[in-house]
Amino acid sequence: MTKTPTITLNDGRAIPAIGFGTFQIPDDGSTYQAVKEALAIGYRHIDTAVAYFNEDEVGQAIKDSGIPRDQIWVTSKLWLQDYGFDAASCAIDRSLTKLRLDYIDLYLIHQPYGDVPGAWQAMEAAQKAGKLKSI
Repeated sequence: MTKTPTITLNDGRAIPAIGFGTFQIPDDGSTYQAVKEALAIGYRHIDTAVAYFNEDEVGQAIKDSGIPRDQIWVTSKLWLQDYGFDAASCAIDRSLTKLRLDYIDLYLIHQPYGDVPGAWQAMEAAQKAGKLKSI
């Protein structure tokens, strides 16, 4: 299998340039199956978000794939209702729980609206705690 090309982020971490997105895949077993198959055929970057309502199936597929966690890049995103320091801190922990992961490789602000500075501060704190690798 050919190694997927990567892009180096500003923090020096390398993200796989090709990823599998889970937007609009229902949380009815379809996301689980799609992510499991994507990983089986060689995808190593999985993109999800709170607003996609499928982080739980993404996490289960990753867990069941048998692929070591450090070989899978996971991107997720903070949604509007969770902006602000306290809300974002809780949302990050909720995503980690749903995804069944100890850390998320890349965590993004889905849309810059509301208390973005508070959300960013929560993301920085979570990064320092090892919950988020890149933000």
